Amino acid sequence: MSKKAKGDKASRGREVIVIAGEHTNDRKIVTHLVRGLCPGLRVGIEEIRDDVRLKEATGDRLTQRVQTLVRKAKAKALSKQANLSGLIVHEDLDGVTDDRYETVRKALANSFQDNSPCPSVVALAAWESEAWLLLFPAAFTYVHRSWHIPASLSGRDTGRIASPKEELQQKIGSPKFREDDGPKIMAAAREHHLLNGPHGSNRSYADFVADLDAWR
Repeated sequence: MSKKAKGDKASRGREVIVIAGEHTNDRKIVTHLVRGLCPGLRVGIEEIRDDVRLKEATGDRLTQRVQTLVRKAKAKALSKQANLSGLIVHEDLDGVTDDRYETVRKALANSFQDNSPCPSVVALAAWESEAWLLLFPAAFTYVHRSWHIPASLSGRDTGRIASPKEELQQKIGSPKFREDDGPKIMAAAREHHLLNGPHGSNRSYADFVADLDAWR
């Protein structure tokens, strides 16, 4: 994936992808997606836990924040005596897939392309990660038999659903959905081979998967 530096000790070791994200649950969700969508990817996955605050940044401020994340990703790889072969950055858009989504994602993708030494993927989830979970309704039942995704949330463009987390908490039954359930649901989607057949659509998920295609 990345070019290996001649004579670099790390270049003779393993390769890692570093995932940055707002919350541990988001990073775990992304990890399950990478492992499920790229089963032939033989690299380690590491996390950096620093805040990701990119979506509102522009110009020099965006460049500086991207460069900071890249430095921290390099440091994480170095601490593992590994090559940084990929960087994935997750952030919730807190908005639907509209013109703003297009503008923000393009700016982030361009900035990482200009400032990252390795391939990068932007996971800009619209509205938030819970909207991606809704693409796999069967996975909810694997986590809790009592959970059921109602017709109002099923088989639609989940990137156009405002506040999907609150929708899940109110509408899928007992026990009440919690943020910590997100990784369990995506793990079930991965385990039961649901990831390549989403039920419904979400432009932000499709863009993420398209970027990952180069890594398969």
